[in-house]
Amino acid sequence: MSTILDRFFKLLGALGAFFIFATLAIEVVNIVGRELGYSMAGADAYAGYFLAAGSFLALAYALRSGDHIRVTLILQRLRGRPRWWMEVLCLVVATLLSSYFAWFAARLVWGSYTFHDISQNVDATPLWIPQLSMALGLLGLALAFAEQLFETVRTGRVPGTAEEAAHVE
Repeated sequence: MSTILDRFFKLLGALGAFFIFATLAIEVVNIVGRELGYSMAGADAYAGYFLAAGSFLALAYALRSGDHIRVTLILQRLRGRPRWWMEVLCLVVATLLSSYFAWFAARLVWGSYTFHDISQNVDATPLWIPQLSMALGLLGLALAFAEQLFETVRTGRVPGTAEEAAHVE
């Protein structure tokens, strides 16, 4: 199961990187266009959609890579079993919250789809399309937290220390 999730998280990370790069490309084209007296209608809206897509889609990959900022003010003071229990508690809360957000993001997508909700900008994009990346990214994050929780409980080991989280590659 871990290899399937690894591939899924890497795919989400690659899609996130693509959309972040696409945001840059749209903005550069928009800036150059303005200097040349040409304006693309809806470019700002699509840059916003792509930035949101890149940010949400990269969440699970960033978590798996140890790139999220962890506030370990309390955790760093704990050792042994109390540390493990606190990590499990944090992972349970993170799994529940990310699952909650993923559920309601999916409901938002479905609502926008069924009510044919469109953007109020010039582009008039059906909103379920950009919202889908948010729901997918939050689903990936919930799965990543759930997998980390499962592995922590299964192995009895703490998922990472502050020193490991601060690695630079």
